[in-house]
Amino acid sequence: MFKPRNIKLSQPECRAIAFQQCPAKTYIGPSGSKEIGRDVFQHCQIVGSVAAELVARMSSAISTQLFPEGSSLVAACHDIGKVSPTFAKKILSNTSGWKPEHTPELKGINADLEKGWGGHAGVSQVAAKALGIGEYIPEILGQHHGFAPSVDMYSADAEAFGGHPWQQERELLVDALKEALDCDWPIINNFEQARAIAGLTSVSDWIGSGSFFENPKQDWMPNIKQAVDDAGFTPPNVRPELSFSDVFPFKPHLAQAQFISQVTKPGVYILEAPMGMGKTEAALYAAYKLMAQEQASGIYFALPTQLTSNKIYARFNVFLKTILEEDCRHRRSLLLHGSAWLLEETEMGEDGRPGGAWFNSSKRGLLAPFAVGTIDQALMAVMNVKHGFVRAFGLAGKVVILDEVHTYDAYTGTILDALVKGLRQLQCTVIILTATLNQDRRQSLLGCPVVKQDYPLISALANNGPLQEHAVKVTSRLQLTIRLESDDNIALEEALNRAEQGQQVLWIENTVKEAQQRYFDLAARCYELGIDCGLLHSRFTAAHRQKNEDKWVSLFGKEGWPQRAEQGRILVGTQVLEQSLDIDADFLISRFAPTDMLLQRIGRLWRHTETPRHPHADCCAYILAPELEKSITQPQQAFGSTAWVYSPYVLCRSLEIWQQRQRLCLPDDIRPLIEATYQKRPETEPMSRWLHELEQGTRQRTGQRALKQSARITLATSGKTLPESKAQTRYSETDNADVLLLRSIDLVPDEKASHLLLLDGSTLILPWHRSRLDKPHWRKLAANLMSQVVHVRFAEAPEPLLRSMLIKAGFQHCFYLGNPEQDEALLRVAVVDKSSKLRGYQGAPINAQFYLSYRDDVGYHAEKIKE
Repeated sequence: MFKPRNIKLSQPECRAIAFQQCPAKTYIGPSGSKEIGRDVFQHCQIVGSVAAELVARMSSAISTQLFPEGSSLVAACHDIGKVSPTFAKKILSNTSGWKPEHTPELKGINADLEKGWGGHAGVSQVAAKALGIGEYIPEILGQHHGFAPSVDMYSADAEAFGGHPWQQERELLVDALKEALDCDWPIINNFEQARAIAGLTSVSDWIGSGSFFENPKQDWMPNIKQAVDDAGFTPPNVRPELSFSDVFPFKPHLAQAQFISQVTKPGVYILEAPMGMGKTEAALYAAYKLMAQEQASGIYFALPTQLTSNKIYARFNVFLKTILEEDCRHRRSLLLHGSAWLLEETEMGEDGRPGGAWFNSSKRGLLAPFAVGTIDQALMAVMNVKHGFVRAFGLAGKVVILDEVHTYDAYTGTILDALVKGLRQLQCTVIILTATLNQDRRQSLLGCPVVKQDYPLISALANNGPLQEHAVKVTSRLQLTIRLESDDNIALEEALNRAEQGQQVLWIENTVKEAQQRYFDLAARCYELGIDCGLLHSRFTAAHRQKNEDKWVSLFGKEGWPQRAEQGRILVGTQVLEQSLDIDADFLISRFAPTDMLLQRIGRLWRHTETPRHPHADCCAYILAPELEKSITQPQQAFGSTAWVYSPYVLCRSLEIWQQRQRLCLPDDIRPLIEATYQKRPETEPMSRWLHELEQGTRQRTGQRALKQSARITLATSGKTLPESKAQTRYSETDNADVLLLRSIDLVPDEKASHLLLLDGSTLILPWHRSRLDKPHWRKLAANLMSQVVHVRFAEAPEPLLRSMLIKAGFQHCFYLGNPEQDEALLRVAVVDKSSKLRGYQGAPINAQFYLSYRDDVGYHAEKIKE
């Protein structure tokens, strides 16, 4: 029989340090030196007490279903692995005044070897497994830092962990914690419940590691409630019995009223309705009702992209002001978007401070009662990604609104199906808003057979109840003209002519590069003609993105009605303009895309009947599309870069439908167009070849079957934990590298700080030592720097710098630089010179394949270097 080899660290049967004397933390003492902080027993009690307080603040419907009695003991036992010789040596050797002769039990111990088994968390896992306490709890303890430790080769009494004497101390610690917390191990019924408790454990550890508990000489018990308050976990106070008209300044129309009446308890609810029909208001009021009835603890509004999520904050804040009581903490702070969220004075320990893994607005929002964010963060709640279970904990019991869900994309669709299923087990209410969902996808999301083909349609599946499908009566229709155009120049001239008249024109491309090129084609001519021209896509810094969005979404929205007649405008953008934005164009030009995407884009055309328009404007859209015959025979050449964004087979199927259309009637044509595009059918050559490629893939492209399998592999059931930078929620979405853009970086040794010149010409001073600034100033500094970050494809990003270079400049105090042992991505840094070109920091190489540049009107631009 094979016996794993244990690393020999100490003499057999050596004495162990009593668990009461094992250190858990260090802290900076009054003299400024690093001293021994809380012992393991105290720290574990603190974390268990924080967990008990968090559960006590939840509604009984959520706490009894997800957090059985004893959940606080699981949280408390997260650090039992700190009762080990390697960890004790690591802590003590880093404190002032300690000498080896003080602890003969640690003679010959090499603390660096901890890295081989995931540190103290790995010891916690094997120690708990030896207690025989079930299949979930040991893994929860082992993964409380976000990833699964490598401990398969070890047993609890391994010499690497100190042998039997140290394991005996760990068992005594568990017994002491049971007595202190007055509870025993919980019974965990399923995987999702285990993930919720794992999230509770990590969050409790973060709070219990905060400043309230640093000084070991202070009594910790009086600080538990205040620490939980300061972490933001105060239940919201919701005003009771508000009508729809109390919340919104109008009465609900028929579809809204029907939908609201169906959302009575946790479950899955799908509202299929055309663009501009008020789906957002219907979902928010339904969420309010559930919160008022104590059937939900908060709201997470998940949108397709970060750009689209920014504009809804104002609407959400007005909603919160209305539904929350005057004295509610969350009413005062409301929702903060972008980097502003990072300024909130929430205390979350090491991981939640600037430079920590969780100091990020998109992540932290998941733990707040109310948040607007991207669907990607929600999807990671069911993925095997670092801290995925913290996301699951953050969403538990909430109303999760998934906006703009489509038929296209098998990869994301597979994860989305798992998310909906997982959210139901987390006692969530899932509201799915869509304009373009086919019957197969609706059935997959609901997890049960569907029957009705009506449109608009409400599908209601309350937990433990039957599916109900309700057709909605159509009360208004939009008639529009469609023109398929193969010549970009004709479309360009039409856009200029209409904008010169005074019309508001929207031009949507399928890639950032094409959108930038259209902007280059139009900008100079627009300036000569007195036309305002702008560009929106995902590759702007947060600061510039917000500025551009505030201007253009306002001008094309209701806020811009008074300015609409001042001049013509052309707004060029990518897919970010097709989703979740209340913008209204007089004329639309769109690159060809799958049917559901085209319908979404058309939803930005003549959106409101009250919008003031130029008298010559007519409801018309130009679709830039190749000829059908050429598309079917040579789709890559015909569609160009679009064929790399979307499947050639789906593009051809879509083009078959659209080339027959010259007029549309919405919403009547939406369901027939979607079903005709995605309905399965037998194919002959060459369409059978494109179908085969769609399903099976090619050398250059992964097929749907493999995509679905890849998506299943990323789900949180087993396997190695992925770092977030490598956990793709969208197979076609490769904007994964964070690039910090600065004008200059100067190291000033005399000041022990770096001087950073920002793109707007202002200067920030980044100290090299954390003790130089207090927490509010570090938050402000980090938030400012994060607003200078742009997200780009790895292939088009600057080369990564050595971690030591980033640390020398002090960036680790504001950015999470990743864990090299977990193969996490590092921050990329580039300098933008006066000509807008990107240069490497301190002469580092920038990119061998692309010329890189950045302008505040164009964004991050990558041009292929020709051989």
